Amino acid sequence: MKVPRSNGRRLPLPRQSSDGRPPVDERIGLTTGFGPPALAAIGASALGASIYFALGVVTDRALGLTPLVYLAAGVFFVLTAMTYIEGNSLHPERGGASTLARYAFDELVSFIAGWAFLLDYLIVMAIGAFCISNYLTAFWGGADDPLISWLVAIAAIGWVAWSNIRGTSASRVNTLIRLTILNIALLSVLIVLGLATEWHMSEVIDSIDLGTAPDWEDLLFAAGIATAATTGVEAASGLAGDIRPKRRDLRKLVIASASVAGVLFMGMSLLAVSVFPPTGGESALGGDPNHNMPVLVIANGVDAGGLSDSLRYAVGLVGALVLLQAVNGTMLGLSRLTYSLATNRQLPSIIGRLHPQKGTPFVAVSIAAVIVTALVALGDVELMLGIFAFGSLLAFTIAHVSLIALRYREPNLRRPFAVPFSIKIAGGSLPLPTVLAAAMAGVLWLSVLVLHDGARIVGGVWMVFGVVLYTTYRRGQDKSLRKRFTIPARALQDAPEVEYGSILVPVFGGPLDDDIVGTAGRLASDESDEGEGGAVIEALFVVEVPMSLPLDARVPDERIAQAKRAVARAKEVGEEYEGVVVATAMVRARSRGQAIVAEAKRRGVEAIVLGAEEPTRTRGGQLLGGRAAVTGKGLGDMTRYVLEKAPCRVILTAAPSGEEGQREGVAP
Repeated sequence: MKVPRSNGRRLPLPRQSSDGRPPVDERIGLTTGFGPPALAAIGASALGASIYFALGVVTDRALGLTPLVYLAAGVFFVLTAMTYIEGNSLHPERGGASTLARYAFDELVSFIAGWAFLLDYLIVMAIGAFCISNYLTAFWGGADDPLISWLVAIAAIGWVAWSNIRGTSASRVNTLIRLTILNIALLSVLIVLGLATEWHMSEVIDSIDLGTAPDWEDLLFAAGIATAATTGVEAASGLAGDIRPKRRDLRKLVIASASVAGVLFMGMSLLAVSVFPPTGGESALGGDPNHNMPVLVIANGVDAGGLSDSLRYAVGLVGALVLLQAVNGTMLGLSRLTYSLATNRQLPSIIGRLHPQKGTPFVAVSIAAVIVTALVALGDVELMLGIFAFGSLLAFTIAHVSLIALRYREPNLRRPFAVPFSIKIAGGSLPLPTVLAAAMAGVLWLSVLVLHDGARIVGGVWMVFGVVLYTTYRRGQDKSLRKRFTIPARALQDAPEVEYGSILVPVFGGPLDDDIVGTAGRLASDESDEGEGGAVIEALFVVEVPMSLPLDARVPDERIAQAKRAVARAKEVGEEYEGVVVATAMVRARSRGQAIVAEAKRRGVEAIVLGAEEPTRTRGGQLLGGRAAVTGKGLGDMTRYVLEKAPCRVILTAAPSGEEGQREGVAP
């Protein structure tokens, strides 16, 4: 293969792997684009969503003790956040509790934790999709009709599945942060208005008769559901490995988590019992359909004067959006967890199979969508919440016990953050808050197991099925049940071989043109049979015409000369490759991006090799979470347009600012 030369210097070539393809880390760079705000937003969004669908059932069971139940849940949330922060600072990998158990114990325990959370993710999506229509009753009273609820839920699940198969951009975290802030602000206003006008705590206290109203069984069940809302911590831990926060940032994250939990849990639980004090061992928030839309029922019960209608509409709209975001974010969490389990040979590779073009786990997302649709058909939020508590409390128990074990198994590893209030015992450091959290989770899980028939049956069957699947798969692979075995991410992506017999290469007369044409030349040359030729590079120069001039206006001579030099140079560089023919063209257009896409469609090319117009350090990840191979604000409008609209594969090549060489990313 010939290598193009520019002014006597050899153009850089990407390093090759053993199979002749650039390794993944060479084709797609990584950037630490996330930080504590993203983690806090993900955790807080899950807390906010749980308020919208769980507060009614908790209040119906805990009655006047609901604030104490949520106080305990808030404490557990903070303790769990500290456990995950320390654990992920030791081993920054996606997987959450599954990863902690892997390093503390073995692969079997790791799988049990991950499988339990997969159950939780499915349940959260089902509950969230089912309850969306209930909050839309703020605008239309018939939205909670069973048929309408079913259709809305199906539409939500379908959109979420399509969105996650297509791929979600990391930039959407900003949208999540804004929605989370809006939700916290709205609930804070509701709390202030409600407690200022509906304070009836004397009636609440008089209604408490511990052992009867509420009875112990109901109280434990309510505590389990409220505590299970901590699942947001698990979802946030899925970003481990994408971030490198400092010790100071981690401490701030703990403080922020405690503050959000305090506002949402304590404020809303006090408001619930103040607006509707329990009477006769019952709460107005219990029963169908009130327990499916507790925040909207509370908003309707708050006397806000002239703001009452506006408050109701705001709660209905934000509630529906928060629940939809919860379904979408939970599907992303399921995708990342499935990917982790599949790459560690804990699930069959077919389940974690990545889309050949989008790089997303389309099989897992599709299976999850079908299961969630079936769960929605149950229409029983209380039953689903019981199953939800079963899975999350089991996994949290494993996570806390795993961190305690890591204190003894890996005592000398650097810990950017460590759970405070530890004591020296048996040659190790025992974190007392983690011990307390493990005991809380374990006791509540046992209570759900003993007292809730539906959770015990469904959860038990799910766990048994998972262990059988894991054991069968491992034994079929002649692998130990307890040792770790990994497969490369590429093994999950069954990408077909793509022939690049015809490649469109936009050139701009800049210093990167040679590198861009060189990339196309290598691809085209690889697809050409020796001596037969046939591979074509179509070098295209787009002359942008300002809107102030007609499209057929005369182009300045110097611009024409620049275009001719650019395509001539492209022909010279491209045809240095064996069997490659370079055709040149110049077109005028209003927009470079639109012209490139239009020419690609007209010419029927197999690929576009494009130089990103703004070299940048911001590089995206196609494997799980990336909209495409390279996305983000670091790319200009032209590049984003071509990535979005191109009828074929797009190969981006650009020199990151301040670095030598080039990086290449392939977008479908």
